[in-house]
Amino acid sequence: MVPISRHRRLYLLNRLFLYTIISLVYGSEVHDKQINKSFIMFAGAKFNLVQNGDSPNRYIWLHGDEQTARMALEYHIGLYNGLAFFIESETREIPFKSTIVDPNRIFSRDGAYYALRKFKPGWQPGTLKMALDEIDRERESFLDILMPNKNGLLISLHNNFRGYNVHKEKGNSQRISIKKNENPRDFIICTNSSDFEILASSPYNVVLQNELPERDDGSLSWEALRRNVRYLNIETRLGYLSKQKAMLKYIEDNLN
Repeated sequence: MVPISRHRRLYLLNRLFLYTIISLVYGSEVHDKQINKSFIMFAGAKFNLVQNGDSPNRYIWLHGDEQTARMALEYHIGLYNGLAFFIESETREIPFKSTIVDPNRIFSRDGAYYALRKFKPGWQPGTLKMALDEIDRERESFLDILMPNKNGLLISLHNNFRGYNVHKEKGNSQRISIKKNENPRDFIICTNSSDFEILASSPYNVVLQNELPERDDGSLSWEALRRNVRYLNIETRLGYLSKQKAMLKYIEDNLN
């Protein structure tokens, strides 16, 4: 074996060090650009992926019966960079195994446990654990793509039509900014205090939820908070498309 000279060893070590630094600095950017799937499955539901450019921002439409949110996101992703997730469904709950489940209640094992038992309280021994284990495995793969890298935003879009409004979120909120002239059913939930400071001076209702609740209901917002991801939920009345598009634009223009 031919011995390696001291200068050669130093050269190789420097190259290795440089490669490691480049990987750490640019690795997440490369990951953002290499998403080449057209859809991804989670808990039996198909999510179609639409990518525009290489922004770290992520957007998701989770409930199939909230069609205004879908239209707002379709419009937005055509104008702004990011990766959008569209559930292939026309209903709030999705079929899973021998029951149905709310896709925004399965982002933790505890949440999935209660969600699976909501419409099917009597599971055969062992079958509930198997279902939860399957969701656990698929959840990690799903979140690997959904969660933004670096300082990107994760934006979820929802609509309400059953009386749900910003006042019902006060109990889970640490700070609140409610505008006198705004409808309480149109509001933003955020998990980042700096984002709240900016949005508090916006025309829109906004609440800050940056502390985990005593009981985790499995919603995406709490999983994002656990991962220290800048999460926002844009909630409007069903049918108020212009409103939701304007709220999305405000966030895009002021938080990025």
